[in-house]
Amino acid sequence: MHGVARRVAHLDMDAFYASVELLKYPELKGQAVVIGGRNTPAPAERADGRRVFGRLRQYVGRGVVTTSTYEARALGVFSAMGMMKAAQLAPDAYLLPADFNAYRDYSRRFKAAVAAIAPCIEDRGIDEIYIDLTPLEEPSNVIGRRLKAAVFEATGLTCSIAISPNKLLSKIGSELEKPDGLTILTHDDIPARIWPLSVGKINGIGPKATQKLQSLGIETIAQLATADAGMLQTHFGRTYAYWLLQVAQGRDEREVVTHSEPKSVSRETTFDRDLHVVHDRTHLSTIFFKLCEKVGEDLKRKGVRGRTVGVKLRFEDFRTVTRDYSLDLETDDVQLIHFAARQCLKRIEFSARVRLLGVRVSSLAPALQNGVNEPTLVQLPLY
Repeated sequence: MHGVARRVAHLDMDAFYASVELLKYPELKGQAVVIGGRNTPAPAERADGRRVFGRLRQYVGRGVVTTSTYEARALGVFSAMGMMKAAQLAPDAYLLPADFNAYRDYSRRFKAAVAAIAPCIEDRGIDEIYIDLTPLEEPSNVIGRRLKAAVFEATGLTCSIAISPNKLLSKIGSELEKPDGLTILTHDDIPARIWPLSVGKINGIGPKATQKLQSLGIETIAQLATADAGMLQTHFGRTYAYWLLQVAQGRDEREVVTHSEPKSVSRETTFDRDLHVVHDRTHLSTIFFKLCEKVGEDLKRKGVRGRTVGVKLRFEDFRTVTRDYSLDLETDDVQLIHFAARQCLKRIEFSARVRLLGVRVSSLAPALQNGVNEPTLVQLPLY
């Protein structure tokens, strides 16, 4: 393959969660629909078979938007937005609960359909993948249409695909013609199609870096491409400044990685109301143990164990505190995870009500096949 031009595709499912829901509730197609919230009820069904859907204005609680249809996005409602804020923007939007079992099922379906055509896939999450098309001989527009057709046949859903010489350009390109888009990019297309975009469109330039660049008068990728290297180094450091100049020119040598080990496993929950560390002690202890239990189950399912256990607390004033505790050996045992997490809690001053609680295990290693028998689970107090 030496000397063969690289071709990398980025495939992104269109409004994935929302699109899966619309397969179940086709009468909502073309409507503003929001998925998410905590304890959002499923639609009720009348005696005549018609369904009654909740509206966003009816929601009360602290949940966040999981996703929304394009019609809801046009009203300003996007994922990770607080549900109460979303209700102010789109009170008449239909509200549905998230169904992650269905999303995982459709995720497996579309990835299997792609793998049957182009097996070199980097999994980037439930709704997006990179695909190395370099070994395939078909023209990009032909293979792109074939991939889209295969995904639709397997799921009934549309996706947007961009094909370019690297992951950077394909990631940007898959957003250019959404939904149901097919974008082909070469390096020659960079001045016309990439440079006019905001610097924030580059994966790896987050909100803070975008804001800092804008304060320096750099708003577009074109402006970044011609920025003074010394000035960028002064404000961002040499490594990041060099990377900024490279990506602004569309350069990216990263390979499509077909396998990667998880760096950490975590679970967290945001409470419907702020919990008092004394008055709600029993409730907090129960939730805390269940989080440890879920992390232990996740570790076993992934076939890994971890040595560093951490906790995360967010208080009612949004102050966030994290603490870590390292064990002598890697573990996936719930009791040991719970013990270590409790040691972390002992080093935190509980001066306010608790809004969020999380447990994380990192420093992971593959689990041994001859692990010791697990002891009986015992729930201990929160602190």
